[in-house]
Amino acid sequence: MKVTSVDIWTVIVPTIPGRVHSPEWVAETGWDQVPKHILRLNTDTELAGIGETGRGVPLEQVEAGARLLLGCDPESLCLRDIYAVAQHRVLDGTERGVPMSVGTGPAYQAYEMAILDIVGKARRQPVHALLGGAVRSRVRADYWMGHQTPEDGKRSVERALQQGFHGVKIKCKLDEPLEERLRAMRNVGGVDFKVTVDPNERFHTAEQAIELAHRLVALGNVEVFEDPIPKTDIEGWIRIHEEVDAPIAMHLGSGSRMLEALQAGCVDCFNLGSGPVAMPDLAHIAAAAGMACWHGSGNDLGIIDTSYIHAAALAPNCTMASDFVGSWTREDDLILEPIEFVNGYVATPERPGLGCDLDLAALPKYTRSHQEIH
Repeated sequence: MKVTSVDIWTVIVPTIPGRVHSPEWVAETGWDQVPKHILRLNTDTELAGIGETGRGVPLEQVEAGARLLLGCDPESLCLRDIYAVAQHRVLDGTERGVPMSVGTGPAYQAYEMAILDIVGKARRQPVHALLGGAVRSRVRADYWMGHQTPEDGKRSVERALQQGFHGVKIKCKLDEPLEERLRAMRNVGGVDFKVTVDPNERFHTAEQAIELAHRLVALGNVEVFEDPIPKTDIEGWIRIHEEVDAPIAMHLGSGSRMLEALQAGCVDCFNLGSGPVAMPDLAHIAAAAGMACWHGSGNDLGIIDTSYIHAAALAPNCTMASDFVGSWTREDDLILEPIEFVNGYVATPERPGLGCDLDLAALPKYTRSHQEIH
């Protein structure tokens, strides 16, 4: 089997109006207008593999990744370093260092998931089975919302409850009425409907974060505080960890950065990124410290979200509710069968490969350009 061509669709899929932010606070979502790329690796067999880039990956990188894989046999590649053959790296056991444990290169994660999709189909196994096997048949998932007013937050919780979710992650910042917002959410969902508070470091200082956190914790529905202040302020993180009576999480995709946080003793859990190869590696670092984690996201589409489900199913300590959110924030997820959420969980995929199919009928509406590289 050989990769004979690569289709690249550059797409823009808008968010559903009013679903992410309240217009009074954020007039335009903005990031939903940043292009993504959908990939399909075609082979000289009936098998093909699909992948998806994150937002803003340059098209030139996507083209470069395609050229590295043309002519390769997907089943002969190292699944931890899919470009090793094309870049003439000899896998003799001596070139692997610490902390890098997986491959890198142009649009790497998107092509990694496409190769995993092909190999899984060829071997009639889901991706997680290729990588050691899932440890759970379903993965916890929470609802998600952006910057919203208390009234809009209340409506979002009502929607989440109707869909069976047990918690929500919210984006926020210091100058928003967060106490009123969490109180309005509590009035709908009660204290058992938990809230992950994620200001993306915009509580700014330890003093401000601690003062606000005390007020929010008193409401009874806080699950965890994620990235309250800049990650460079480790002393501030230590103070928050010591003084706030709620779990503190750091969103990371680097093993060395995780070790720094663990050595400082300033976290209780982690939000981890990356895909089904790298994310379980990172989760093992947290597990060695006796900590749980969840899988983050970037408000993506269905292909990436499906790959994240495989990753979360592989990590034994990925027991917190993960972020697979594109299917209800975007107009379309560009896969044929949407990810199904039942009672706050999503089933671990069991079909060969990723277990999702590209929706070719939906693509034209959102495609800005298409090319096929031979």
